[in-house]
Amino acid sequence: MNKGLVSVDEALETLLAGVRPVSEVEQVPTMAAANRVLAQAQTSTMDVPPMDNSAMDGYAVRLSDLNSVEKKLKVAQRIPAGSVGKPLEPGTAARIFTGAPVPAGADAIVMQEHCSVSGDFVLVNKVPGRGEWIRLTASDIRKGGTVLVAGKRLLPQDIGLAASVGIKALPVFRKVRLGLFFTGDELVMPGDPLPPGRIYNSNRFTLNGLASAFGCEVRDYGIVPDKLDATREVLRRAAGDNDIIVTSGGVSVGDEDHVKPAVEAEGSLLMWKIAMKPGRPLAFGKVGRASFIGLPGNPVSSFVTFLVFVRPFLLKTQGQTETAPRAIDARADFDLLAPDARREFLRVKWNSHGGLEPYPTQDSAVLTSAAWADGLLDNPAGHAIRHGDRVRFLPYSELIK
Repeated sequence: MNKGLVSVDEALETLLAGVRPVSEVEQVPTMAAANRVLAQAQTSTMDVPPMDNSAMDGYAVRLSDLNSVEKKLKVAQRIPAGSVGKPLEPGTAARIFTGAPVPAGADAIVMQEHCSVSGDFVLVNKVPGRGEWIRLTASDIRKGGTVLVAGKRLLPQDIGLAASVGIKALPVFRKVRLGLFFTGDELVMPGDPLPPGRIYNSNRFTLNGLASAFGCEVRDYGIVPDKLDATREVLRRAAGDNDIIVTSGGVSVGDEDHVKPAVEAEGSLLMWKIAMKPGRPLAFGKVGRASFIGLPGNPVSSFVTFLVFVRPFLLKTQGQTETAPRAIDARADFDLLAPDARREFLRVKWNSHGGLEPYPTQDSAVLTSAAWADGLLDNPAGHAIRHGDRVRFLPYSELIK
């Protein structure tokens, strides 16, 4: 590693050691709990399914009635889903529909496609096996079993699972309060005139979108003038309102970089040069009770460092137990014969042959590369890549969720 540079893993370890998870828990309706982090494990108070039921539209039968040459039975009852039939009498069948309780005495379901109907009788053309097409009581969930573990970010299917066992509200950690502000007198908001030498503030939109994707309660303090007093004033306000403060730009040591001295004046700060590309400068500290993470100003650097550093910090603060993204072992359909001395996060995309290809330029100012890509290729420092090599791929679907 380059002299004076901190490795990604070392910086991440230090960051995560400084996390203070939120502890406040609130009950929210199950319908509204998606994307929240579950505070307490949930167990089922019932069996699922609560009774043996049919997995098919067809006929409930006794197999002992199907031993004769002509397998013809009188249809004695009709059992739609939501109703309960009578015990099945010998020599009869019950017309039954998917999800309906299996009547006592029946030991198999015949699919309607395997039957012929004539008047009040059904002819079984294919004899089922014992228990065929019957969903047994508790075959999915047993009463008292754990259905959702604590520390899990709830997906739509998770809240559906909770509802399936009758849970109407779930205990979740309160939302993390995340404050954002952006430094740079050159920044202009879309819709405003763009004078010479100015640029539109894309980072404000990217970081707001990321913070919202992770279910934060976001407070955006806007663009702060390149003045020390103004930066300190916003920092104090943000520290009083939020758990985490994230900034973009101003964390270097230039004459117009006021974030570093402002944080040092209002709290404490660690400044790192990270051995990664893109995103070398990174700041971490405390202002009051709030954690502070300062990201670089280049748009791709800001985006990538948020995913690599802010994402796991944020997840752990939210009470989530799993913070590392799952990587995919993928094939590189390109050569990188002159790798950087730093760990690289290349913007790559799946091609039609099932391999990964990089965006033509990996410049940290080219936000097009991040929007074009399907994810990041995590390449070790100094590691050359040859066409066909296996590589570590971090898809956006793992990084932004």
